Amino acid sequence: MSNSLELRSGRIVKALSGYYYVQPDGAAESGAPDDTPIQCRARGVFKKRGLTPLVGDLVHYLPDGHGEGTVTELLPRSSVLVRPPVANIELAVLVFAVTEPTLNLQLLDKFLAHIEHAGLETIICLSKQDLQDTAAERAVADVLRIYPPLGYDVYPTSALRGDGADALLQRLQGRLSVFAGQSGVGKSSLLNRLVPGLELETNAISNRLGRGKHTTRHVELIAIGGDGYVADTPGFSQLDFAQLGVEELDTCFPELRAHASDCRFRGCTHLHEPGCAVLEAKAAGAIADSRYDHYALFVEELKDKKRRY
Repeated sequence: MSNSLELRSGRIVKALSGYYYVQPDGAAESGAPDDTPIQCRARGVFKKRGLTPLVGDLVHYLPDGHGEGTVTELLPRSSVLVRPPVANIELAVLVFAVTEPTLNLQLLDKFLAHIEHAGLETIICLSKQDLQDTAAERAVADVLRIYPPLGYDVYPTSALRGDGADALLQRLQGRLSVFAGQSGVGKSSLLNRLVPGLELETNAISNRLGRGKHTTRHVELIAIGGDGYVADTPGFSQLDFAQLGVEELDTCFPELRAHASDCRFRGCTHLHEPGCAVLEAKAAGAIADSRYDHYALFVEELKDKKRRY
């Protein structure tokens, strides 16, 4: 019989009000009745070192013999997202509704640039297929034309009808994934469809504002299928490029990255320089106009931010 006070390993699946809820290793797969996450405090030494445990962290913890415990060590992280604050994410699922709210390719490209910068694998999930109208059909056609050739798999889904749920569930197995996207695009509804009995709170879209209320209050990992976890994150509609410089932005666009090394000048911004391989590729139709236009827009956004600060 093992000593209940032995050091154990697990993953933080929720952080709330100064407590960290640790899922013991093997518990989620075992189906055992005692697989409830252990409520833990963190050692004071983390604060002294400037470290903060995050949802997704793999940790060592020490049970106290009374159903709680103390996180004693954070294991090395493979990735860290600042917003939402999650560690060890392997796959980003960008959820965009085909309508309500209107599918916004500029915002999609901003999300994709941030996720590329974080070095994560990304898939695009198009939700609310059941609401598709003529404008939505055109938007979906644009997504399917532009993004799969760049390496982004696209999953059309409907939480209401269950369209695409099985294929998406299969893709999430064995991964720690994050669902991200605007408020009101149906992330919670989709997760409710993927995980029977989950019953996350959902809210209808505000017709006046064209966006949903924030239904998710904190980051939490949800066990999905046999061996996957998904981070359901607070909805947000704006991202800033605080962690990115102008010189890095082209690396966050795969099709620009593929041509940038052939530019005549080192440090080419791909906006107006002679001998720019990116501009040549765009003129030849190898780079979608919308993607290039959004890149140029983000460059100006970065320059404006630098001027102001």
